[in-house]
Amino acid sequence: MAGSWRLAMRLLSGCGWVRGSDSAVLSRLRDEAVVHPGFLSQEEEDTLTRELEPQLRRRRYEYDHWDSAIHGFRETEKSCWSDASQAILQRVRAAAFGPDQTLLSLVHVLDLEHRGYIKPHVDSVKFCGSTIAGLSLLSPSVMKLVHTQEPEQWLELLLEPGSLYILRGSARYDFSHEILRDEESFFGAHRVPRGRRISVICRSLPEGMGPGRPEEPPPAC
Repeated sequence: MAGSWRLAMRLLSGCGWVRGSDSAVLSRLRDEAVVHPGFLSQEEEDTLTRELEPQLRRRRYEYDHWDSAIHGFRETEKSCWSDASQAILQRVRAAAFGPDQTLLSLVHVLDLEHRGYIKPHVDSVKFCGSTIAGLSLLSPSVMKLVHTQEPEQWLELLLEPGSLYILRGSARYDFSHEILRDEESFFGAHRVPRGRRISVICRSLPEGMGPGRPEEPPPAC
């Protein structure tokens, strides 16, 4: 299945991976809303999926998130990884975070069923610092960012399986982000059918917080 998703995404690659409401938004957020397609090889994607499946299977899909941001999901946090997965996560840290940034010790894992979606939200500064980086597994999806004060300003990110997205700075604080539900999953005029999607998310430490983790569950991303 993952191979067929990759083929479909290659057919769309001529459209690029980021669309915006206008050139000014694209230019302003060029380094703040970033997609790295093909960040993972198929083998690396399979490695992460195999490691996560046993833990996810012990949980049921839920339809009531604590902050009402997610529908049709199961999630966990993970600190202990195999050597192969640790090497992948180290690459994420090197690609997305600066040398002066400290990461939350627990990696957030979010599993959306094929009917699941993430509603527009801005992650609370209490739970997450200035940078979010997520790996997408299993299914392509479209992430949409909309300015919280000027909704005519927006971005769409095309997230293929094996891609890495990074949100930082203004894209993190001034824009809401969401994962579109299957029936709304379009990248421009191109339909992007949604299947089950797993995201593996690393976050920088909230400002003023010592090493460890937030006191409450992390918001969706």
